Amino acid sequence: MNARFLCTFLFVFFLLSSSPAVVGISYAEKADAYSVTGLPLPRFVSLSRDETNVRTGPGQKYPVKWVIQKADLPVEIVLEYGNWRKIKDHEEQEGWVYHTLLSGKRTALIMGVVAVNAYTKPIKNNDSKSIVSLQLEPLSLVEIDRCEDRWCEIKAGGFSGWIERNLLWGVYEHENID
Repeated sequence: MNARFLCTFLFVFFLLSSSPAVVGISYAEKADAYSVTGLPLPRFVSLSRDETNVRTGPGQKYPVKWVIQKADLPVEIVLEYGNWRKIKDHEEQEGWVYHTLLSGKRTALIMGVVAVNAYTKPIKNNDSKSIVSLQLEPLSLVEIDRCEDRWCEIKAGGFSGWIERNLLWGVYEHENID
């Protein structure tokens, strides 16, 4: 290999790898190149089956990385390739699943290390008229009915209540859900 070619190659590689356009690109910024459906990326969905194979790549030829054995768990779609979706779970693990194994049903997990309260209505301006409607343990699975401002209305175990969205994994900070 020619020494001049090698120096030029290394210079171009260094220039490109240190460019802000290449370094630190988020999934949201890569989304245009990897979106097949035209739906926003990233976005939250849930698993539609009790057993979901998560693969190392977008196809059945790729090995199964792990199996999720719980329907309705929230996952975040970060990339799309054909009929395959790259997902991320609440522990930041990533892998590929076939699109039919996902649902538009919105669910969330309770985050934190202690139980949290859900209230009969959102608490606004230190209003103490809302009472506790249920208490939820960390990693409890809830269904999201709607979100507005900093509160989400959820259902769990036949009960419903309002919880602060920052306690949920499965909804974005400024996302409104009707």
